[in-house]
Parts: sequence; structure tokens; C-alpha cells
Amino acid sequence: MARVSHLLLLFSVLPIAWTAMSAATAPGSTATNFIKASCGTTTYPVVCVQSLSPYASEIKQNPLQLAQTALYVSLARAQSTKTFVSNMKKFKGLKTREYEAIEDCLDEIGDSVDRLSRSVQELKDIGEAKGQDFVWHMSNVETWVSAALTDENTCVDGFAGRALDGKIKTSIKARVVNVAQVTSNALALANHYASKH
Repeated sequence: MARVSHLLLLFSVLPIAWTAMSAATAPGSTATNFIKASCGTTTYPVVCVQSLSPYASEIKQNPLQLAQTALYVSLARAQSTKTFVSNMKKFKGLKTREYEAIEDCLDEIGDSVDRLSRSVQELKDIGEAKGQDFVWHMSNVETWVSAALTDENTCVDGFAGRALDGKIKTSIKARVVNVAQVTSNALALANHYASKH
């Protein structure tokens, strides 16, 4: 008899728990669907969804928040990559050409971090801007993010040629290419937001 009452209790509680769980996940899934749909306009949609889905609860279905978050992700990865590249200079036995490529890359990534920081701030300042004021802010964001993307690509280009083949080149290139992809996506999402405004 006790077992039957436990089962009855369990079956009476399950629908309530299920309803509460569904309600809790519904906004997240709507936000996740919004992110997936928005990422469809980017060059690297898989990277876009992977990098932005953890922030679904903050993004909700807000195109400005989506663009801002994409820029934050890009900035955070650029800063992390700058540290990573800087640490590569400490490797013993670097060839002169490798050291020079790392130094050049560090300069480029430093510029990229600076431009992405400015873009994040500019998008934050956009607030209720309208008309020409909005266009001016968005133009700054697009210019700086495009320049950051160029910096990142220039860093990768600095490792061209077989003379630099090896673990250093492979590891730096992988990190910087990822930063370039999230930056490209951030630019696409910022452009998309601007076009809808």
C-alpha cells in the first residue's frame, strides 16, 4: 500500500515538475532559435552558434544585445590570443624568422584588441541614437571591426611560407583564425542590426 501511495505521489508531482521545467527552458530555446536564425546570416554559422549560445539568456531575442555579445566574445578571444602569442615569444630555440613573425603578429593582435574595445564601447553608447547619430555610431563600429579583422588576417599572413612550418605556426594560426571567424561573425551581426534599424 505504501508503494502505491508513493507511485501516486510521484505521478501527481511529475506533471507539475514537467510544466515547471518546460517553462524554464522555453525562453532559452526561443533565444537559442533566435541565435541560430541570426547566425545564418554570418560566414561561419556553426562557430557563431557555438560562441553565442552560452549567452542565450542574456541575448533573448534582442538584435542589439546579440551584436554586443558577439563583439564581447570577439574581444575576449582576441585578448586571450594576444596573451597566448605573447607567451610564444618565451619558447627557447625560436628561429629569428619565427620570433619576428610572432612580434609582428603580437602588434597586429594588439591593434585588433584596441579596435574591438572601441567597437564594444561605441555599440554600448548607441543607446537611443537615431537618424544620422545612429549611422555615425554604426559606421565607427563597422570600420573598427573591419580593421580588427584585417589585423587578424595580417597576423596569419605573417606565418606564410614553409620556412615557418611547425608547432608554433600551427598553434598561433589556429587561435588567430578562430578570432578572425568570431570577428567576421560579429561584423555580420552588427551590419544586420544596422540594416534593420
